[in-house]
Amino acid sequence: MEQLKLKLKEQGFKLTPQRRCIVKIMLTSKGKHLSSEEIYDEVKNECPEIGLATVYRTLQMLDKIGFTNKLNLDDGCLRYELNLDQDAHNHHHLVCKKCGKIIEVEEDLLDHLETKIESNYNFKIYDHDVKFYGICSECK
Repeated sequence: MEQLKLKLKEQGFKLTPQRRCIVKIMLTSKGKHLSSEEIYDEVKNECPEIGLATVYRTLQMLDKIGFTNKLNLDDGCLRYELNLDQDAHNHHHLVCKKCGKIIEVEEDLLDHLETKIESNYNFKIYDHDVKFYGICSECK
């Protein structure tokens, strides 16, 4: 929370009670890949006066300063996860086409490919986004 507070201050923002509550929900929901509406549903339990527009604006701001990653998992909504290690690549995701479960792959499996692309195309890669679609072990 202190790291976020400093980053917000650098960017000219404050850590308001509403923003603190949104981040707290995201911290306690690690690995769940919540949509903005799902975050709103959780946040309004602790902060009943908050509006959905505040959640949207906060998520946009957190994404802009690099504290969240937006995920489009082709399910009709954007999902968010905290990006606490801002120097690291996004991790990969496995998406079950049957139940919708999202499994995080922590290993970065594309280091060799990135190096080859950078060399062959004289292109500096900062990040990548990979999703694999299939059937999870529980649905097989």
